[in-house]
Amino acid sequence: MLHNDYTKATKELPPSTAARQTWMALLARAPEAFLEEHLASQCLGNLEWLRPSETGLMMVQGRAGGTGQRFNLGEVSLTRCVLKPDAHLTGCQHVGVAYVMGSSHRHAQLAAVADALLQEPALHPHWDQLLLRPISALLSEQMQEKNAQAQATKVEFFTVAREAGQGSQEEGEDA
Repeated sequence: MLHNDYTKATKELPPSTAARQTWMALLARAPEAFLEEHLASQCLGNLEWLRPSETGLMMVQGRAGGTGQRFNLGEVSLTRCVLKPDAHLTGCQHVGVAYVMGSSHRHAQLAAVADALLQEPALHPHWDQLLLRPISALLSEQMQEKNAQAQATKVEFFTVAREAGQGSQEEGEDA
C-alpha cells in the first residue's frame, strides 16, 4: 500500500516489521558486488528454493507534485526470490525474501540470503554491522554526491520589476 508519508506508515507497524522493511530496502539498493563479496560463502550448500529467482514487470504509479491523484507512470522490471539458506552452513532457520529492481537473479538471491540471516536473532548483530551499516553509509554518500552535482548545475533566475512607464521611456531613448 502506498502512502503520502512513508514514515507515518512505518511508525504504525510493529518494530520488527519496520526494521525488516528498512533492511530489505537497503539490500535491494545495495551494489551487487558488495553483497557478493560478503555473502557468496553463505549461498553455498543446499539452498531450499521456495520460489526461485524470477523476473517480471511491476506497474509504477506517480503523483503530480507528490500529492495529486495517482496515475500509472509505466512498468519496471523486478526480480523476486524466496529461499531458505542451508541451516548447517549458516545456522539460520528463517526464510529470506527479496525484491530487487532489474533482472539480476544473483542480486535477488544474495538479498534473500541476507534477509534470512538478519532475521536470526543470534546472527543479526554481526550481519547488521557487516552489511547494513556500510550499505547505509554508501547509499547516503551516493545521495550526497548526486545532490552536490545537482546543486552545482542550479541556476537561479530572478526578475526585476520595472516601474510603470519606465520601460517605454528606455525604448524611446534608444530609437
